[in-house]
Amino acid sequence: MEKKSLGGMVSVLAALAANILVAVSKFVGYALSGSAAMLNESIHSVVDCSNQILLLVGDRQARKEATTTHPFGQARAKYFYSTVVAMMLFFAGGALGVMEATQKLFHPEHTVENTWLVMGILTAGLIIESASLRVAFKEIHELNTDHLPLWRFLRESRHSEILIIFAEDTCAVIGLLLAMAGTVLSHVTGNPFYDAFSGVLIGLLLCLAALFLAREFYSLIIGESATEHDLKILRRSFEREELSRLINLKTIHLSPTDIMVTGKIDLKEEFESHSADIINDIERHIRADFPNYKIYIYIEVDDYVENYRQQ
Repeated sequence: MEKKSLGGMVSVLAALAANILVAVSKFVGYALSGSAAMLNESIHSVVDCSNQILLLVGDRQARKEATTTHPFGQARAKYFYSTVVAMMLFFAGGALGVMEATQKLFHPEHTVENTWLVMGILTAGLIIESASLRVAFKEIHELNTDHLPLWRFLRESRHSEILIIFAEDTCAVIGLLLAMAGTVLSHVTGNPFYDAFSGVLIGLLLCLAALFLAREFYSLIIGESATEHDLKILRRSFEREELSRLINLKTIHLSPTDIMVTGKIDLKEEFESHSADIINDIERHIRADFPNYKIYIYIEVDDYVENYRQQ
């Protein structure tokens, strides 16, 4: 079962402050060096800052109380703002980076100056981003209670924040390594092509991250069921002697920690007069099994009909 993050928005604010400092240092490095890779890294850091701001906005929206217009609250706001991060920032930042680096690639006056200053700034950034990526892996480890392989966990997780954080930090570390490689090769060979080419690769990296995130968030916005692990736990609450059959069980995530559960049960004839008590007991068991989730439960009694097809 996935757990709520205990860090709250304090960690997001801390990351925002760190990203602002890194972005400023990179822009200074670009201004003094003219490095295309450093420009792309600067854009990347601005993207990271924007990510944190949008996640803060999304978290604030998601906390709004339910209204007649939004009877289940606005928990899915996190998924919406995560999608905005993916498409408007990752993809836009990546595409802009590719355009800028491509222009440098074919620009005969493109040179890289103050190489050691650039390397110093990139090294400092790599240390900071590696530490952030380590925190992301730690959070993934805490959420991945089923011990799934990393790629499968990322595909199945309903926590859009952890997808953003992991993609952001992974791209940051890989991008910094590419920028360092391009800077060193340009310095050693005297050919600025390597610097510009590394800038193109960094931009393409952001575009690929955007496509991956957009695909995942599309699925979350449309509505994904509870995970297989959580569904097994849910079904155990319906394994009772009073039930002749669990006719139907459907779930949907309204947010990483908000789930709607609907069930249709067929009671044995001798227990039909106690249907309300049985349903209430099933709901108590479900809520006890998912203490970290806000769950909306709707269960109704019906007679099982073989080969019934819902229209």
